[in-house]
Amino acid sequence: MPTIALVFALAAAGFHALWNLLLARAPDVQSATAVALVTAQVAFAPVAAVVWRADAGVWPWLVGSGLFELAYFGLLAAAYTRAPLSVVYPVARGGAPVLVLAVSVLALGHSTTVWQVAGVLTIVAGVLLVRGLHRGSAEGIAFGVAIAACIAGYTLVDSHGIRHAGPVTYLELSMAIPTAVFAAAVLRTRGRAAVVAAIGPSSMIAGLATFIAYAFVLAALARASAASVAAVRETSVVIATALAAVVLGERVGAVRLAGAVAVVAGIALLAHG
Repeated sequence: MPTIALVFALAAAGFHALWNLLLARAPDVQSATAVALVTAQVAFAPVAAVVWRADAGVWPWLVGSGLFELAYFGLLAAAYTRAPLSVVYPVARGGAPVLVLAVSVLALGHSTTVWQVAGVLTIVAGVLLVRGLHRGSAEGIAFGVAIAACIAGYTLVDSHGIRHAGPVTYLELSMAIPTAVFAAAVLRTRGRAAVVAAIGPSSMIAGLATFIAYAFVLAALARASAASVAAVRETSVVIATALAAVVLGERVGAVRLAGAVAVVAGIALLAHG
């Protein structure tokens, strides 16, 4: 995995951990998510216009990505109202690289290396150690698996679509339909007052971080394989744990530290491969 792609993927992990923490702590997760998505779409529209680059071949990939993204945010908002972040997040993020690698090799006929396989499996093991499944409920795990499938889906689609557009242009276009549909659905179900009440620094920062995180992902996908990028992104679980320890005062014990070490080892294996 090229060094620049590794840096982009790690940056994406940091921003991803940030926006998930902000949204999961919101009093009304669905309304906060709607505000976050609209904020990102509006804030980065001028940037996308300035750096615009897209060809006609991008549109089928945008449709596919948009559908996966819509399902992803819908499931995420529902999950955070029903199950703990510490259950949903690690299952979703840890399951995604395994699914990406499996589909890439079994369905798409892509080649892989022993180092990549070992790296992915080591990172997944580390993620599970950081936030062990024994903490979770069946409902939270089910949500996590469904979200992991969405992540794997749009990661694979975007690894092809990004060849036809610049990262910022692609992200702005791919998120247009999911943002519009999700925001409309929340306005209908939660009401205008609830959405207005959710407008604030946390939800708006979460929106900006959402966009920045995936812009880094797309930049990484343009330079490395989807399986490698998906795996490195899962270091966000370790980053989220560190933030929980520093900001929320959660205790980080030996098991979580072992998980962090495993994730670092997995990244080293991916870089080698």
